[in-house]
Amino acid sequence: MEKLPTVIVLAAGRGSRFKAPEHKLLQPFGSSTVLGTALEHVIETGLPLRVITTEAVAAEARRHVAQRDIIELPAATGRSGEALGMGFSIASGVAASPDANGWLILPADMPSVKPATLLAVADRVPQHAVVYAQHTGRRGHPVGFAAELYSELVLLSGDEGARRLVARYPSVGVEVDDPGVLIDVDTLDDLAALHAGVPGQTRAPQ
Repeated sequence: MEKLPTVIVLAAGRGSRFKAPEHKLLQPFGSSTVLGTALEHVIETGLPLRVITTEAVAAEARRHVAQRDIIELPAATGRSGEALGMGFSIASGVAASPDANGWLILPADMPSVKPATLLAVADRVPQHAVVYAQHTGRRGHPVGFAAELYSELVLLSGDEGARRLVARYPSVGVEVDDPGVLIDVDTLDDLAALHAGVPGQTRAPQ
């Protein structure tokens, strides 16, 4: 059986711009939470996944995926909220899935990314060093990396994530009919806007 790309869901940030008592990833969204909805969309694709998280939201992650697919990092310390930075989160997920046929990086605060979008990007990963979803020509997430970049991905650290790899290698955009690739939840207003577009949504942001 052909190996598939692994989706690395980044859920280790503090969400410091989200001014609410409860972590932004634990906020109600759709029939679940922000994190739960993002994970459900990944699970629907059938692609393997790794969730990079911290104690703050690990319990919510365990409600949706097996413990073996969760990597719990130390408490967040990086400038933008991730333990050792977003780059370390990505490196941890890649190192935990060394046999994958590439990796898709999906921030957990983007619960509107459709399963079909994930599959469209995953389909192109084996042929290109860097692949990303785009909507109306605007670059978004997920961003995919080919297996050949393993040795560089596992050395990432800091808050910049994989930005330098995206700049270094030729990248290919996959145009999708999915505005969710451009929308993340950083603030209460962001979440309120997403709630307004969720069919059947009845709970207001907390």
